[in-house]
Amino acid sequence: MGYTMNRQTFNEVLARLGKSYRLYAPVRKIGEGRFTDVDVVRYDFVSSLEEMELAAKSDYSFKELLTPLSRTLFYFVENETKEADMDTSDAIIFLRSCDLHAVKSLDDIYLNNKFEDPFYKKIREHVKFALIGCPKAFDNCFCVDMGSNISTEGYLFSLDVEGDEVRSDVKDPEVAAVFEEMHAAKAEIAPSHVEETAVRVRIPETVPNSVYKDPLWDEYSSRCIDCGRCTTVCPSCTCFTMQDTFYSDNGKVGERRRVAGSCMLNGYTTVAGGGQYRRTNGERMRFKVLHKIYDHRRRFGYNMCVGCGRCDDVCPEYISFSNIINKVCDASAKEEQQ
Repeated sequence: MGYTMNRQTFNEVLARLGKSYRLYAPVRKIGEGRFTDVDVVRYDFVSSLEEMELAAKSDYSFKELLTPLSRTLFYFVENETKEADMDTSDAIIFLRSCDLHAVKSLDDIYLNNKFEDPFYKKIREHVKFALIGCPKAFDNCFCVDMGSNISTEGYLFSLDVEGDEVRSDVKDPEVAAVFEEMHAAKAEIAPSHVEETAVRVRIPETVPNSVYKDPLWDEYSSRCIDCGRCTTVCPSCTCFTMQDTFYSDNGKVGERRRVAGSCMLNGYTTVAGGGQYRRTNGERMRFKVLHKIYDHRRRFGYNMCVGCGRCDDVCPEYISFSNIINKVCDASAKEEQQ
């Protein structure tokens, strides 16, 4: 079921949905970027179409709405614990196809892995999605080669805007009733999607063991500064650490927090006694890359990377993730030929 309408009618739809859901979408924050007089696009509350930034890729993904950077899990006092209150308001998040594919990865890691994460589940059960149409690729995107440029399910309705016309493909009957109530015109609608990207990648079918020791990783031991920006903006990264904050000197009163972490940060793999599994930045890069394009696929059947290109956008050392993927593919092919 599809509908066409003008902006005013769509805003009325949003107002109606806003009575039952919190609405989140990419918003341009003027002058709040990493440098002076630079904007940043990140997720925030919205109530109208005009508040949404639809012409640019969001610098940060929707991920923080499902996995906050810092979250108190529970409080402890002597021999008692109390689970922290959690905002479980129903929400609709507007995102692009690549990010909607990343939701599947988050769900599999937190819900369909060895253990089900109850804290993630509590939020996830109250979150639904609206698909932002994406007619053309942005800089550094390679979603077509990753197969994340098209989404046919997982969203309540889609959003494409051209001038004063708004087009929506509606999947949910209850949401369709809202469009009907606002007298939107019925039409056959297919969400726009990227068909071609300037950046291309080649995904290796298998990665031989020799690639783990390939010299290609040595470059990143000197280039990468382990700032973790790439994993912070990535919509599918899920690493975190646990932190205990004590309110008393005896350490028996306090709280436990889950804080976003990164496999790219020095010290993330440090264990008791000072041992460290991945000491160099090249080794950390290897772990991240192979997890994104190989290890995750071996477990769940699809690649973790969705080709959004945010990691390339944010890297201060201009390290190209897509270029690394192609290097891994070449190294894998070379080994198979020998």
